[in-house]
Amino acid sequence: MAMLGFTVIGSFWLELVLKVRVLRRFKRVILSILPIALPFIAWDAYAIQRGHWHFDSKQILGIHGPLHIPLEEFLFFLIIPIAAIMTIEAVRTVKKQWPVGDGK
Repeated sequence: MAMLGFTVIGSFWLELVLKVRVLRRFKRVILSILPIALPFIAWDAYAIQRGHWHFDSKQILGIHGPLHIPLEEFLFFLIIPIAAIMTIEAVRTVKKQWPVGDGK
């Protein structure tokens, strides 16, 4: 959880200071994240079920969601991509002439 907290502190300020407006377009963010997150969540569930890996009970809150995946793992698949999107939008805000795959 600490890593997720640092990620939020380290990137979510961009929403307020640079007004990147990522959270205002939450539907767009979710539509960007879900196609990638769902296969990885399925992979996590498969690996946990098969015993390929586990999550150390001393390092998680102990709250498990569907498929016995810890809450932290679900949050990881939400927070880290949002932070990445915020970062790229912040660069685009500062460097307005920088095309990030738009229009070309």
